[in-house]
Amino acid sequence: MTDQLPALAAPDLDREIAALAHAARRANGPIMALVNRLGGGVEKQLAVLPPSVRAELERVTAQALMAAHGLAGIGGRQSEGRGTLLAAMASGAAGGAGGLLTSVAELPVTITVILRAIRAEAVRAGFDPDEPGIRAACLEVFASGGPLASDDGVNTSFLSARLTITGPALQKLIATVAPRLAAAMGQKLVAQSVPVLGAVSGAALNAAFLRYYREMARIRFQLMRLAVQHGAEAVTAGFARASAPPQITES
Repeated sequence: MTDQLPALAAPDLDREIAALAHAARRANGPIMALVNRLGGGVEKQLAVLPPSVRAELERVTAQALMAAHGLAGIGGRQSEGRGTLLAAMASGAAGGAGGLLTSVAELPVTITVILRAIRAEAVRAGFDPDEPGIRAACLEVFASGGPLASDDGVNTSFLSARLTITGPALQKLIATVAPRLAAAMGQKLVAQSVPVLGAVSGAALNAAFLRYYREMARIRFQLMRLAVQHGAEAVTAGFARASAPPQITES
C-alpha cells in the first residue's frame, strides 16, 4: 500500500522527519514526568523487587509476547481508539489493586492491549499488520526503551522490515525484546509502589504506557513509510541528524 503514495520533495521529507524526531523526544507524557520527578531514579529502584519477582517478570513477559503475537490480530483490523485505552486502564486498575502479585499477573493482558494499539498504527501508516515483516516490526516497538527509561529511542535499524518471524526467528526476536519490555514493566511496578505516588493508579500508569508505545509505533511506522518511498538509508540518516542534540559552538 505504501509504495503507491507519492514521494515527498526533499524539504517536505526533512520537515516530516524533523517532526517525527521531535515527537520521539516528547514521547513521555505528564504522568511519566510526575513519576520521574517524584520516583527518584526509578530504573535504579528495580533492585527493590525481589530476585524471584524479577525472574518471574521476565518469564511472564516472554510468554505474554508470544501469546500476544498470536492474539493481537484476532477480531479483525478495527481501528484502535478509546476502547483500547479503556481496556489498558481497566487492566492496570485490576493489577494494581492487589500489589506485586496481581500486577505481574495482569501483564499478559496489558501487553496484548498495547500490541493491538501498535498494530493499529501500522495500519494507519499503510502497512498490513499480518505480513510477517510488519508483525516482527510490531514486536520490535517494545524494544524502544520504555516510558521510564533513560535510553528511549526509535530503533531505525529495522526500517525495512525484512524479518520473517517463523519458528526459531520468532523465538530469537522475543528473546531480544523481552528483557527490555520486562525492565519497563518492572519500572512500572516499582513506580506503583512509591508511597508518594499513591494517587497515580495502575490505571493511569497503564494509560501512560499505552500512549508511549503507541507513539513509538506511530513514529516507527511513519519512518518505515518514508523508507519505502525514499530508501531506508536516507531516512535513517535524516532521522539521526534530526534526533542529534544541538551542538554548541564557540562564537
